[in-house]
Amino acid sequence: MTHLTQELGIHLRLRQRIQELFPNTDEETLADTVEGLTRLDDVLAEVVRSTLHDEALAEALKARISGMRARLDRLEAAAETKRAAVAAAMSDAQMRIFMMPEATVSLRDLPPKLVVTDEEAIPDAYWKPQPPKLDRRELGDALKAGANLPGAVLGNGGVTLAVRVK
Repeated sequence: MTHLTQELGIHLRLRQRIQELFPNTDEETLADTVEGLTRLDDVLAEVVRSTLHDEALAEALKARISGMRARLDRLEAAAETKRAAVAAAMSDAQMRIFMMPEATVSLRDLPPKLVVTDEEAIPDAYWKPQPPKLDRRELGDALKAGANLPGAVLGNGGVTLAVRVK
């Protein structure tokens, strides 16, 4: 990125100097002259290629992470199934504790778990009020449609870089 900053500085200084020396130069001639005297195009191309490479690596890493997550889920499910099988076998055999050289396995009683059978029958005292949440999409759509709403406006869109490789 240092090369880009340096080359941009050279490009801008050269452009300004040519404009000072030849104030009547049209924009196309000025752009062609400065482009021919600097390496800005080459440096920009290097940075874009590097960006594409980084994005490809990021996509590959996302796919790898997704595959590893699926593997993690399978391993966790297998471990849970095995734990449940051991717990069921120990319970059936009325074994509360099982000693192994590397671990002590025991059955523990858990406290009763809450099961809600009908939410509407629950008294109001057990409900937490939630603060309202702003629907940003709906608000943005209304502003884009021309609505004048206090407390919100559409900001400047800005500029983004589009790189097509297909």
